[in-house]
Amino acid sequence: MIEENSLSHNQRNSSSILVDRFGRVHDYLRISVTDRCTLRCTYCMPAEGLKWKKSEQLLNNDEIVRVARIMAEMGVRKIRLTGGEPTTRPDLADLVARLVEIEGIDTVSLTTNGVLFARSAQLLKQAGLSGVNISLDSLNRETFKKIARRDALNRVLGSIDAALEYDFEPVKLNMVVMAGVNEHEMLDFVELAKTNPVNIRFIEYMPFKGNQWDPAGVVSYAMMRERIEQTYDLHAMPDTFIANRVAEDFMIPGFCGKISFIASMSRSFCATCSRLRLTADGALKACLFFPAQAQLRESLRSRATDALLKLEIMRAVFAKPEGHPAPAELTALNDLSMIEIGG
Repeated sequence: MIEENSLSHNQRNSSSILVDRFGRVHDYLRISVTDRCTLRCTYCMPAEGLKWKKSEQLLNNDEIVRVARIMAEMGVRKIRLTGGEPTTRPDLADLVARLVEIEGIDTVSLTTNGVLFARSAQLLKQAGLSGVNISLDSLNRETFKKIARRDALNRVLGSIDAALEYDFEPVKLNMVVMAGVNEHEMLDFVELAKTNPVNIRFIEYMPFKGNQWDPAGVVSYAMMRERIEQTYDLHAMPDTFIANRVAEDFMIPGFCGKISFIASMSRSFCATCSRLRLTADGALKACLFFPAQAQLRESLRSRATDALLKLEIMRAVFAKPEGHPAPAELTALNDLSMIEIGG
């Protein structure tokens, strides 16, 4: 836990709003609620698996809500719950209900692999959950099994149906595109948006600890867009190319849904990043690709005041780097696999 006198004058006076050294305002908090997962996706988890943390090592609901409330006071407006797989947490709906009641929070959404989501969709909707992102990397059962190391495609497709049935808004489908693995399915994914109000998001393959990333496996934004435009007429959505967007959004005439690209490798959006990440065990990461800048669990359990917690959070924000280095250097920087971070 840090002491107040260890912070600079500027850091102490900036603790009411989450602005870093480069003028970036942070209004988006991603909270991992568990490190456990029902899948073993190749790009997310090491082949040998992970040793799950004990329950007492993870933040409980009271601790998560306290951090969220404090950060809402500092300017956070959007919360996304992640994992691991967040739907493995039995008290998830209760947590959602408490988070949506925090003053200043506009939306609470969820990222899920879809294996268990269908069974809790109605309860989460009633609790106040707004949007849901469902990870789906293949529509082919055998390819799905190869990527996820589990046979669960039908359950994921059922969860997509449930998300649409219960009117979650928006419903986004995240596909990590990997050369020689699933890139040939991109047009099949585009077709899902023809009659369904879903946002298909094609994501560049990113390097993390233990995922055996190879630059040859990356299908870049330019390559993905070129492939799709050979068949479909993409029209940029309003504000698609403004500086602070993570995804570039396009519509296709006559389609219900839309198509997006997230190009963190080839078209970095570091300059306007507004995200912070809280891991399941209470570490605060200001950058996805760098080690955590603060460990909040100790302070939460030592009865630190809200004021001191705000100073710890601000020091983490001030430590945020201007940007991440070239992709080939990233695995050496990050000390966690994707599943341990929470996306």
